[in-house]
Amino acid sequence: MIGPAVLYIVLVLGVPFLLALYYSVSDISMGSRTLGFVGLKNFASVVQTTKFQTSLKNTFVFAIVSQILVVVLGTVLALALSRDFRGKWFVRLLILLPWVAPISLGTIGWLWILDSTYSVINWTLEALGLIGADGWYMWLGVPYLAMGSVILIQVWRILPLATVILLAGLTSIPHDIHDAAQVDGAGFFRHLFQITMPLIHPIMLVAGLFGLVFAFTDMIVIFVLTRGGPYDTTQVLASLAFFTGIQGGDMAEGAAIAVFLFPLLVAVAIAFLRAARRTEVM
Repeated sequence: MIGPAVLYIVLVLGVPFLLALYYSVSDISMGSRTLGFVGLKNFASVVQTTKFQTSLKNTFVFAIVSQILVVVLGTVLALALSRDFRGKWFVRLLILLPWVAPISLGTIGWLWILDSTYSVINWTLEALGLIGADGWYMWLGVPYLAMGSVILIQVWRILPLATVILLAGLTSIPHDIHDAAQVDGAGFFRHLFQITMPLIHPIMLVAGLFGLVFAFTDMIVIFVLTRGGPYDTTQVLASLAFFTGIQGGDMAEGAAIAVFLFPLLVAVAIAFLRAARRTEVM
């Protein structure tokens, strides 16, 4: 019964992954007919470059900061949506829109919102008198503003998924526990930090794990908004692997960059899942 599923996983995920591993230890390049084994030469070569070191630092900043914001905001939204109020289904629909809409389409919309000439944010700030006509921000042209912008868009993109996961965790808590806490006179913060948060802690770890994997391995937001600029200040390993391997034609070094974080991601996934399982047991 599981044969088709296993075959699908092997063909769609296993073969490309094993091919990338082999490319990373070869001398393959675009248009070349040779495929020689070079060992770890490609890894040693890319690790010494300034562009790789900058991209590695940017990858951790981009992933960790965005996931902290996603978990905090997702928890707040899930707590708000778990309560009954008029129009709750419409609010849930609005929150899910960034997730169900094509990512590239939504990111192109943000590209217009953050444009240095046509930015609706700058126009609004000027209309409110907060900036002058000469004080428009170049959201994607200044390094710290560009990094802040791509982190913000990544949060906008991942937040619906985290909210849905956390909302499912909140609704799985038996009402008897909430009723008992109310009878004992537990206030809002005591209820939140001593009852709700510990019970959804495993769910928060799963939501954080999904978000981290997306942030470490995906490049759509950065590719559409900045293409790694300005001056590689928003370049991450996923986009650097694409520019090196596909656009640059050096598929061997591109594959080496792409699989560089794989052992770390496997270790993080195992640690998160073990922590979630330990919390459930406790």
